[in-house]
Amino acid sequence: MPIEVKDKEEFMELSKSASECKVKKNKDNTKLKLRTGRYMYTIKLEPKEAEELVSKLGCPTVQI
Repeated sequence: MPIEVKDKEEFMELSKSASECKVKKNKDNTKLKLRTGRYMYTIKLEPKEAEELVSKLGCPTVQI
């Protein structure tokens, strides 16, 4: 079961230990998914906020 994160700073910290980050764009929001060894973490953001966050992530990104 994925864990939803609400804080962008916490999501950035988790990205350092993640193997990959998946980006899924929907009509009204963008969902970012981090895969770590044990859990999958997700965060829902507005498209502009997501673009800023993706550029700062410390893991490889994949567009879905």
